[in-house]
Amino acid sequence: MSTESMQLAASSGLLSLVLFLVAVVVLALLAGSFWLGSRVKFREPPRPRPEEQPHLPPDGAVHEIRENRESEEIPQIPKGGRALTPYELRNQQTRPSASKDRPRWSKGSSGSFGGGGLGAH
Repeated sequence: MSTESMQLAASSGLLSLVLFLVAVVVLALLAGSFWLGSRVKFREPPRPRPEEQPHLPPDGAVHEIRENRESEEIPQIPKGGRALTPYELRNQQTRPSASKDRPRWSKGSSGSFGGGGLGAH
C-alpha cells in the first residue's frame, strides 16, 4: 500500500473497523463450535457406572499358556495315485507337542520369506 492509502485508512478508522469485525467473526466461530460440541456430547450415551465395568473372573486373572503345537501330517499319495485337491483335505488340526524345545530358525536365515536376510547358503 502507498503512503496516501495508509493515511486514508488511518484517518477514517476503516482498518480498525475491519480488524474488529474479523475478531468478532472469530469469536462467533469459537462460540458456535463450543455450542455444537456440547450438543454432540449431550446426545452421547452416559459413561458406564462402576458396577457396569468388567470384573476379574472368580478364579483370578487368566494367564497365557505357552506350549509347542504340531500339526497333523498331510495324507501321503500312493504311487501312481492322483494328487488330492484342497477341498478333499480335511481341516488340519494341531495337538500339543511332546518336545518342550522351541523351534528355532537356522543360522543366517531371516525366518520368513522376503525378510531381508541372506538365507541359508
